[in-house]
Amino acid sequence: MESFKKYIRLFHDADITVSLFIDPDLDQVKAAHRVGADVVEISTARYSESKTKKELETNIQQIINAVITAEKLKLGIAAGHGLTYINIEPITRIDAITEYNIGHSIIARALFTGVASAVKEMKDKINSRL
Repeated sequence: MESFKKYIRLFHDADITVSLFIDPDLDQVKAAHRVGADVVEISTARYSESKTKKELETNIQQIINAVITAEKLKLGIAAGHGLTYINIEPITRIDAITEYNIGHSIIARALFTGVASAVKEMKDKINSRL
């Protein structure tokens, strides 16, 4: 824990924002806060890999709980890993998430539609929640 704090302080001294990629686990959110992270990126891997409706509900609730905790701790909040054009919409309903990391899905789609079209389609999906 102390080595994380040390390196995060070095980044902050250089005016660099620190984001930590974590599981949607309350202990990990709290640890990110304790070491001085500015932002947490909540992993959506388990959500994206859900096979049943029950798994999906459990995994999205874990994400919501992690986001609520991060928001209370005044951390910036991003989400990503395994997000696609098909599964992004429930995640966009979590208002406190301000960034979605979806590179793989967009680039894969861009092979067929072009980058501009692929990015626009994803942005439209994300913005439709507003």
